[in-house]
Amino acid sequence: MARTVFCSYLKKEAEGLDFQLYPGELGERIFNNISKQAWAEWQKKQTMLINEKRLNLMDPTSRAFLEEQMEGFLFAGKDVEIEGYVPPENN
Repeated sequence: MARTVFCSYLKKEAEGLDFQLYPGELGERIFNNISKQAWAEWQKKQTMLINEKRLNLMDPTSRAFLEEQMEGFLFAGKDVEIEGYVPPENN
């Protein structure tokens, strides 16, 4: 049976991650409070951020920026702002 968590992002019970995907205390917090669905949504946003802002993941400043955005997105309900991106309309 799949592991479930109360997802901080979705605000409901959902299937949890299979293992800790991010290191440290933040990784543990993500593992215990974020669902697979929410993590997948973050990964899409993360890819857009990396590409649009041309982040270099070898640069500690870029990694810190990305971590700050991740924490805000998953736990504080802050949407990631990407210049020039207009989300598709739901019809």
